[in-house]
Amino acid sequence: MQALSKSRIIDAHLCPKRLWLKLYRQDLEQTSEDAQERFAVGTQVGKLAVQIYDPTGKGVAYVPREEGYDEVVAMTVEQLKLGKPIFEAGFKAAGGLAYADVMMPVRRRGQAGWRMVEVKSSASVKDEQKDDLAIQAYVARSAGVQLHAVAIAHLDSTWVYPGGGDYDGLLVEVDQTEEAFEREEEVAGWIDNAHAIAAKHREPTVAMGLQCNKPYECAFMAYCQSQSATKAPKYSVACLKGNLKTELKKLIKVQGVSDLRKVPNDLLNARHLRVKTHTLANTTYFDADAAANALAAHKLPALFLDFETINLAVPIWSGTRPFQANPFQFSLHRLNRSGKLGHKSYLDLSGKDPARQLALALIDYCGERSPIYIYSKFESTIVKQLAERFPKLARPLLAIDARLIDLQAIAKKHYYHPQQKGSWSLKAVLPTIAPELRYDNLDEVQEGGMAMAAFREAIHTETPTERKAELERQLLAYCQRDTEALVRLWRHFTGRATMAC
Repeated sequence: MQALSKSRIIDAHLCPKRLWLKLYRQDLEQTSEDAQERFAVGTQVGKLAVQIYDPTGKGVAYVPREEGYDEVVAMTVEQLKLGKPIFEAGFKAAGGLAYADVMMPVRRRGQAGWRMVEVKSSASVKDEQKDDLAIQAYVARSAGVQLHAVAIAHLDSTWVYPGGGDYDGLLVEVDQTEEAFEREEEVAGWIDNAHAIAAKHREPTVAMGLQCNKPYECAFMAYCQSQSATKAPKYSVACLKGNLKTELKKLIKVQGVSDLRKVPNDLLNARHLRVKTHTLANTTYFDADAAANALAAHKLPALFLDFETINLAVPIWSGTRPFQANPFQFSLHRLNRSGKLGHKSYLDLSGKDPARQLALALIDYCGERSPIYIYSKFESTIVKQLAERFPKLARPLLAIDARLIDLQAIAKKHYYHPQQKGSWSLKAVLPTIAPELRYDNLDEVQEGGMAMAAFREAIHTETPTERKAELERQLLAYCQRDTEALVRLWRHFTGRATMAC
């Protein structure tokens, strides 16, 4: 019996079809940009773990995909005898194959043994990570390793990077020894199940469901959707987004109700009821008078603001935290009383911490008067964060925050179009109001994730000058499109759609 890797065992546990396709139809797999980014961040955090757990360099770090998976298993057997730290140690036993991020030699009650640590690039311990560790521990113990303890190390989102490449304190451990060891029988069952699926000659039949996005979107989603497209309901409950009533959750998850028409109205809140009503009727809801009245107190001139940010799992600028949204760009449109539209922008691709200079530019460009329209509370969060980081700039920044007016709040109260499919994101609402103002006719940067990727590439030291200039152009165009969109939404909600520019 050929051993199955931890990832394949987890695939089988989540969805038999996923494992089978991984083994026999990899040509159908579509790895998303988000998945590639997670892998890249995981690799980065793994390298830092070596630095953190073995600062003197006494141990050994393997790279299984380069050195060979079976070769690393064999080398691990020999390395365990030396009692030094091992990174990506390989174990094969009981039908499973696993590679541990960190193996640290320890002694307990005079007995030599090991402490296994799985390093994760998240801000907390997730259930799926506990599953990973349970498999790792079971395979290692089955291979004869004396494990005294196992833990998950995740990124501490409250830790502030001091700079200078000092990442001590970035990781925080959560002990999982008792729980992981108690799950050995459960894990053995998972492995047996995975091998049974792997032995099948035909693709398992599995209906699409919650497992398709657990813990992330499955790489075979497009394939499965193409198979089940004809079975999908015309009106899907997927358009009921956000917090659902407990009874409604049970109806969807337990009873398997997927058709919006079968959802009782008394299980819906006011917003969800609006979504259902206008989705089934294929009509637009717009209380134009209420929307205009909500904005009537705010006179022209007006500003329209949007930020682009980068949330790095591993901070590169001192004074920042893991996953903190660090602004590197903003777009600002200004609409004067005569209807003339002007535009200013700020973008820093130097690779240095852009926050302070961006804050200074924002204060300068926004002035001291005029309402500032945004979409969602995100911009407010960024402005307040800047005020916290730079106390000397706090007063003008908080004054800017006090002038922010959220157009998304107006949309949620007074507008809905069936094409939104339950979402009030800017990219869901805009096509229903200004379909000609598109994002798909931009070049590489068409949404926030692409902007982050473009920024990372642009600040990389090896990026050619010509490429950096092209990325700068694309980032400027994308962010400007966002504030153009805000202007169009404002005009629609205020009843000034025909206002001259």
